[in-house]
Amino acid sequence: MKKLLLVMLFVIVACAPIPNTEVAGNVDLNDLQPLPTPAGHDAVPLRVAVAAVISPEGTVESYSPLLSYLEEKLDRPVELVQRKTYLEVNDLIEHGEVDVAFVCTSAYIQGHDTFGMELLAAPQVEGETVYNSYLIVPASSSAQSMNDLQGRVFAFTDPISLSGRVYPSYLVHQLGFTPEEFFSRTFFTYSHDEAIRAVASGVADGAAVDSLVYEFAVARDPSLAEKTKVIHRSPDFGIPPVVVSPFTRPQVKADLQALLLAMSNDPDAKEALSSIGVESFVMINDSVYDGVRELLGVVPIPESP
Repeated sequence: MKKLLLVMLFVIVACAPIPNTEVAGNVDLNDLQPLPTPAGHDAVPLRVAVAAVISPEGTVESYSPLLSYLEEKLDRPVELVQRKTYLEVNDLIEHGEVDVAFVCTSAYIQGHDTFGMELLAAPQVEGETVYNSYLIVPASSSAQSMNDLQGRVFAFTDPISLSGRVYPSYLVHQLGFTPEEFFSRTFFTYSHDEAIRAVASGVADGAAVDSLVYEFAVARDPSLAEKTKVIHRSPDFGIPPVVVSPFTRPQVKADLQALLLAMSNDPDAKEALSSIGVESFVMINDSVYDGVRELLGVVPIPESP
Protein backbone atom coordinates (compact mmCIF):
# COMPACT_ATOMS: atom_id res chain seq x y z
CA MET A 1 0.00 0.00 0.00
CA LYS A 2 2.86 2.41 0.87
CA LYS A 3 4.49 1.83 -2.55
CA LEU A 4 1.16 2.44 -4.29
CA LEU A 5 0.73 5.78 -2.48
CA LEU A 6 4.25 6.88 -3.48
CA VAL A 7 3.56 6.03 -7.14
CA MET A 8 0.28 7.97 -7.09
CA LEU A 9 2.01 10.98 -5.45
CA PHE A 10 4.71 10.99 -8.15
CA VAL A 11 2.09 10.89 -10.92
CA ILE A 12 0.11 13.75 -9.35
CA VAL A 13 3.25 15.96 -9.03
CA ALA A 14 4.50 15.12 -12.53
CA CYS A 15 1.16 15.88 -14.16
CA ALA A 16 0.46 19.06 -12.20
CA PRO A 17 0.30 22.23 -14.34
CA ILE A 18 3.57 24.16 -14.63
CA PRO A 19 3.55 27.39 -12.58
CA ASN A 20 3.02 30.50 -14.71
CA THR A 21 6.65 31.71 -14.57
CA GLU A 22 7.61 34.75 -16.67
CA VAL A 23 10.17 33.86 -19.36
CA ALA A 24 12.94 36.40 -19.75
CA GLY A 25 13.61 35.55 -23.41
CA ASN A 26 14.47 32.89 -25.92
CA VAL A 27 17.99 31.56 -26.45
CA ASP A 28 19.19 31.06 -30.00
CA LEU A 29 22.46 29.10 -29.92
CA ASN A 30 23.21 30.29 -33.45
CA ASP A 31 22.97 33.94 -32.43
CA LEU A 32 24.51 34.29 -28.99
CA GLN A 33 24.51 37.81 -27.54
CA PRO A 34 26.48 39.18 -24.58
CA LEU A 35 24.64 38.88 -21.28
CA PRO A 36 23.34 42.23 -20.02
CA THR A 37 25.06 43.70 -17.00
CA PRO A 38 22.94 42.92 -13.90
CA ALA A 39 21.18 45.88 -12.31
CA GLY A 40 23.32 47.55 -9.69
CA HIS A 41 26.58 46.40 -11.26
CA ASP A 42 29.02 48.47 -13.31
CA ALA A 43 29.56 47.48 -16.94
CA VAL A 44 32.79 45.60 -17.62
CA PRO A 45 35.21 47.98 -19.38
CA LEU A 46 36.46 47.31 -22.89
CA ARG A 47 40.23 47.19 -22.45
CA VAL A 48 42.14 48.83 -25.31
CA ALA A 49 45.92 48.71 -25.61
CA VAL A 50 47.89 51.11 -27.78
CA ALA A 51 51.51 50.20 -28.47
CA ALA A 52 53.97 52.98 -27.73
CA VAL A 53 54.39 54.14 -31.32
CA ILE A 54 54.17 57.63 -29.89
CA SER A 55 54.86 58.76 -26.33
CA PRO A 56 52.34 57.93 -23.56
CA GLU A 57 51.26 61.58 -23.39
CA GLY A 58 50.88 61.74 -27.17
CA THR A 59 48.90 58.49 -27.15
CA VAL A 60 46.40 59.82 -24.61
CA GLU A 61 45.99 63.06 -26.56
CA SER A 62 45.60 61.38 -29.95
CA TYR A 63 43.47 58.39 -28.98
CA SER A 64 41.12 59.98 -26.43
CA PRO A 65 38.52 61.03 -29.05
CA LEU A 66 38.54 57.51 -30.53
CA LEU A 67 38.15 55.87 -27.13
CA SER A 68 35.30 58.24 -26.27
CA TYR A 69 33.64 57.37 -29.57
CA LEU A 70 33.90 53.63 -28.87
CA GLU A 71 32.57 54.15 -25.36
CA GLU A 72 29.50 56.00 -26.62
CA LYS A 73 28.72 53.65 -29.51
CA LEU A 74 29.25 50.45 -27.51
CA ASP A 75 27.53 51.86 -24.42
CA ARG A 76 30.22 50.55 -22.10
CA PRO A 77 33.28 52.10 -20.45
CA VAL A 78 36.57 51.94 -22.33
CA GLU A 79 39.87 51.60 -20.51
CA LEU A 80 43.19 52.58 -22.14
CA VAL A 81 46.12 50.29 -21.28
CA GLN A 82 49.70 51.31 -22.07
CA ARG A 83 53.05 49.59 -21.65
CA LYS A 84 56.61 50.67 -22.36
CA THR A 85 57.46 48.09 -25.05
CA TYR A 86 55.65 46.40 -27.91
CA LEU A 87 56.34 42.95 -26.49
CA GLU A 88 54.75 43.92 -23.18
CA VAL A 89 51.59 44.86 -25.07
CA ASN A 90 51.74 41.54 -26.93
CA ASP A 91 51.93 39.79 -23.58
CA LEU A 92 48.70 41.51 -22.51
CA ILE A 93 47.00 40.38 -25.72
CA GLU A 94 48.29 36.82 -25.43
CA HIS A 95 46.83 36.40 -21.93
CA GLY A 96 43.52 38.11 -22.64
CA GLU A 97 44.27 41.08 -20.39
CA VAL A 98 43.12 43.44 -23.15
CA ASP A 99 40.33 42.97 -25.68
CA VAL A 100 41.60 44.98 -28.63
CA ALA A 101 44.92 46.64 -29.46
CA PHE A 102 46.62 48.95 -31.92
CA VAL A 103 50.00 47.35 -32.58
CA CYS A 104 53.14 47.64 -34.69
CA THR A 105 53.45 45.51 -37.83
CA SER A 106 56.26 43.32 -36.49
CA ALA A 107 54.44 42.99 -33.17
CA TYR A 108 51.41 41.67 -35.06
CA ILE A 109 53.53 39.12 -36.92
CA GLN A 110 55.18 37.97 -33.68
CA GLY A 111 51.80 37.66 -31.97
CA HIS A 112 50.02 36.02 -34.90
CA ASP A 113 52.74 33.45 -35.48
CA THR A 114 53.33 32.56 -31.82
CA PHE A 115 49.94 32.69 -30.08
CA GLY A 116 47.24 33.45 -32.64
CA MET A 117 46.76 37.22 -32.43
CA GLU A 118 43.88 38.02 -34.79
CA LEU A 119 43.52 40.82 -37.34
CA LEU A 120 40.48 43.02 -36.80
CA ALA A 121 40.97 45.90 -39.23
CA ALA A 122 43.62 48.18 -40.67
CA PRO A 123 43.80 51.97 -40.80
CA GLN A 124 43.73 53.54 -44.24
CA VAL A 125 45.68 56.74 -44.86
CA GLU A 126 45.41 58.62 -48.15
CA GLY A 127 43.80 55.57 -49.71
CA GLU A 128 46.68 53.26 -48.74
CA THR A 129 47.22 50.52 -46.17
CA VAL A 130 51.01 50.68 -46.29
CA TYR A 131 53.71 52.70 -44.58
CA ASN A 132 57.50 53.05 -44.67
CA SER A 133 60.54 53.44 -42.52
CA TYR A 134 62.13 56.88 -42.86
CA LEU A 135 65.83 57.24 -42.13
CA ILE A 136 66.15 60.75 -40.73
CA VAL A 137 69.09 62.95 -39.73
CA PRO A 138 69.48 66.54 -38.50
CA ALA A 139 68.81 69.08 -41.24
CA SER A 140 72.41 70.27 -41.00
CA SER A 141 73.87 66.76 -41.43
CA SER A 142 75.92 65.90 -44.50
CA ALA A 143 74.81 62.24 -44.33
CA GLN A 144 73.04 61.00 -47.46
CA SER A 145 72.65 57.29 -46.65
CA MET A 146 73.04 54.77 -43.83
CA ASN A 147 76.65 54.27 -44.90
CA ASP A 148 77.41 57.87 -43.86
CA LEU A 149 76.21 57.20 -40.30
CA GLN A 150 79.00 54.75 -39.46
CA GLY A 151 80.59 55.68 -36.14
CA ARG A 152 77.67 57.96 -35.22
CA VAL A 153 75.00 57.89 -32.49
CA PHE A 154 71.75 56.25 -33.60
CA ALA A 155 68.33 56.22 -31.95
CA PHE A 156 66.19 53.08 -32.20
CA THR A 157 62.53 53.23 -31.18
CA ASP A 158 61.48 49.81 -29.80
CA PRO A 159 63.42 46.50 -29.82
CA ILE A 160 60.86 44.88 -32.15
CA SER A 161 59.74 47.94 -34.13
CA LEU A 162 59.82 47.19 -37.86
CA SER A 163 60.42 50.75 -38.99
CA GLY A 164 62.39 51.84 -35.93
CA ARG A 165 64.75 48.92 -35.30
CA VAL A 166 64.36 45.99 -37.70
CA TYR A 167 64.65 47.87 -40.99
CA PRO A 168 67.61 50.12 -40.03
CA SER A 169 69.36 47.04 -38.63
CA TYR A 170 68.71 45.36 -41.98
CA LEU A 171 70.38 48.28 -43.79
CA VAL A 172 73.41 47.94 -41.51
CA HIS A 173 73.41 44.17 -42.10
CA GLN A 174 73.53 44.82 -45.86
CA LEU A 175 76.71 46.82 -45.25
CA GLY A 176 78.27 43.82 -43.50
CA PHE A 177 77.97 44.97 -39.90
CA THR A 178 75.88 44.57 -36.80
CA PRO A 179 74.51 47.75 -35.20
CA GLU A 180 76.92 47.28 -32.30
CA GLU A 181 79.85 47.27 -34.73
CA PHE A 182 78.56 50.00 -37.00
CA PHE A 183 77.43 52.77 -34.64
CA SER A 184 79.47 54.36 -31.87
CA ARG A 185 76.41 54.21 -29.64
CA THR A 186 72.73 53.32 -29.85
CA PHE A 187 69.82 53.88 -27.51
CA PHE A 188 66.07 53.27 -27.44
CA THR A 189 63.53 56.08 -27.25
CA TYR A 190 60.51 53.72 -26.95
CA SER A 191 58.40 55.91 -29.23
CA HIS A 192 58.75 57.39 -32.71
CA ASP A 193 57.97 60.97 -31.75
CA GLU A 194 60.75 60.87 -29.16
CA ALA A 195 63.15 59.52 -31.81
CA ILE A 196 62.22 62.43 -34.07
CA ARG A 197 62.88 64.86 -31.23
CA ALA A 198 66.22 63.17 -30.47
CA VAL A 199 67.36 63.84 -34.03
CA ALA A 200 65.85 67.34 -34.15
CA SER A 201 67.69 68.31 -30.97
CA GLY A 202 70.99 66.75 -32.02
CA VAL A 203 70.98 64.09 -29.30
CA ALA A 204 71.15 61.47 -32.07
CA ASP A 205 72.88 61.68 -35.45
CA GLY A 206 70.18 59.54 -37.01
CA ALA A 207 67.06 57.48 -36.42
CA ALA A 208 64.56 55.41 -38.36
CA VAL A 209 60.90 56.19 -37.77
CA ASP A 210 57.39 55.30 -38.88
CA SER A 211 56.59 57.42 -41.95
CA LEU A 212 53.01 57.99 -40.80
CA VAL A 213 54.15 59.27 -37.42
CA TYR A 214 56.76 61.49 -39.04
CA GLU A 215 54.33 63.05 -41.52
CA PHE A 216 51.75 63.55 -38.79
CA ALA A 217 54.33 65.07 -36.44
CA VAL A 218 55.72 67.59 -38.94
CA ALA A 219 52.19 68.57 -39.96
CA ARG A 220 51.43 69.41 -36.33
CA ASP A 221 54.82 71.00 -35.67
CA PRO A 222 56.44 72.39 -38.88
CA SER A 223 59.62 73.23 -36.94
CA LEU A 224 60.43 69.51 -36.93
CA ALA A 225 60.60 69.59 -40.73
CA GLU A 226 63.06 72.47 -40.48
CA LYS A 227 65.28 70.58 -38.02
CA THR A 228 65.27 67.13 -39.66
CA LYS A 229 65.40 65.61 -43.12
CA VAL A 230 64.61 62.21 -44.64
CA ILE A 231 67.57 60.63 -46.45
CA HIS A 232 66.14 57.18 -47.14
CA ARG A 233 62.69 55.62 -47.53
CA SER A 234 62.09 51.88 -47.19
CA PRO A 235 59.91 49.77 -49.48
CA ASP A 236 56.20 49.69 -48.63
CA PHE A 237 55.23 47.58 -45.61
CA GLY A 238 51.78 46.40 -44.49
CA ILE A 239 50.37 49.04 -42.15
CA PRO A 240 50.24 48.51 -38.35
CA PRO A 241 46.85 46.86 -37.74
CA VAL A 242 44.13 46.74 -35.12
CA VAL A 243 44.05 43.29 -33.50
CA VAL A 244 42.17 41.27 -30.91
CA SER A 245 43.20 38.70 -28.35
CA PRO A 246 42.42 35.01 -28.96
CA PHE A 247 40.31 35.34 -25.78
CA THR A 248 38.14 38.19 -27.09
CA ARG A 249 34.55 36.98 -27.37
CA PRO A 250 33.34 36.52 -30.96
CA GLN A 251 30.40 38.88 -30.43
CA VAL A 252 32.68 41.61 -29.06
CA LYS A 253 35.03 41.11 -32.01
CA ALA A 254 32.16 41.33 -34.50
CA ASP A 255 30.74 44.47 -32.86
CA LEU A 256 34.12 46.20 -32.79
CA GLN A 257 34.91 45.28 -36.38
CA ALA A 258 31.54 46.49 -37.66
CA LEU A 259 31.91 49.74 -35.73
CA LEU A 260 35.43 50.46 -37.01
CA LEU A 261 34.55 49.67 -40.62
CA ALA A 262 31.54 52.00 -40.49
CA MET A 263 33.36 54.99 -38.96
CA SER A 264 34.18 56.68 -42.27
CA ASN A 265 30.44 57.00 -42.97
CA ASP A 266 29.58 58.33 -39.52
CA PRO A 267 29.78 62.14 -39.09
CA ASP A 268 30.20 61.60 -35.35
CA ALA A 269 33.48 59.77 -36.02
CA LYS A 270 35.21 62.63 -37.83
CA GLU A 271 37.17 63.89 -34.83
CA ALA A 272 38.03 60.37 -33.65
CA LEU A 273 39.57 59.54 -37.03
CA SER A 274 41.36 62.83 -37.61
CA SER A 275 42.93 62.79 -34.14
CA ILE A 276 44.91 59.67 -35.08
CA GLY A 277 45.53 60.73 -38.70
CA VAL A 278 43.33 58.03 -40.24
CA GLU A 279 40.66 58.42 -42.91
CA SER A 280 38.98 55.03 -42.40
CA PHE A 281 39.38 51.46 -41.18
CA VAL A 282 39.26 48.63 -43.70
CA MET A 283 39.65 44.86 -43.85
CA ILE A 284 43.15 43.52 -44.49
CA ASN A 285 44.58 40.07 -45.22
CA ASP A 286 47.44 38.48 -43.31
CA SER A 287 49.28 37.80 -46.58
CA VAL A 288 50.18 41.51 -46.95
CA TYR A 289 52.67 40.98 -44.13
CA ASP A 290 54.57 38.13 -45.81
CA GLY A 291 57.26 40.50 -47.10
CA VAL A 292 57.91 41.67 -43.56
CA ARG A 293 58.21 38.04 -42.46
CA GLU A 294 61.04 37.63 -44.97
CA LEU A 295 62.80 40.66 -43.50
CA LEU A 296 62.41 39.24 -40.00
CA GLY A 297 64.13 36.11 -41.24
CA VAL A 298 67.27 38.23 -41.70
CA VAL A 299 66.88 40.44 -38.64
CA PRO A 300 64.90 38.43 -36.05
CA ILE A 301 63.10 40.14 -33.20
CA PRO A 302 64.05 39.34 -29.60
CA GLU A 303 61.93 36.82 -27.71
CA SER A 304 61.54 38.91 -24.55
CA PRO A 305 61.33 42.60 -23.66
